[in-house]
Amino acid sequence: MLTDIIIVLAIMILGIGIGLIIGNKPKIIKIIGALTSFSIFLLLFILGIGVGTNDKIINNLHSIGIQALVLTIGAVLGSLICAYFTYNLFFKKK
Repeated sequence: MLTDIIIVLAIMILGIGIGLIIGNKPKIIKIIGALTSFSIFLLLFILGIGVGTNDKIINNLHSIGIQALVLTIGAVLGSLICAYFTYNLFFKKK
């Protein structure tokens, strides 16, 4: 488990280093943005396959769905409140 965390941190630090080296090059940033979006869509698709093949999740979808909805609404509201205070604290011009 600790090695997994170290691998994730090493990959993140490597990415930050490459980002610093690349700098502000619009063409590369545009390509990286497209690759990032594609990767997220692919991960969501694979996650959907995993959920669809899990009988336990499918059979309990009615109760899981309600819990997921409540958690999602809470997460969105919490994010909006934090964003509001962060904006007012750090970015709002006085």
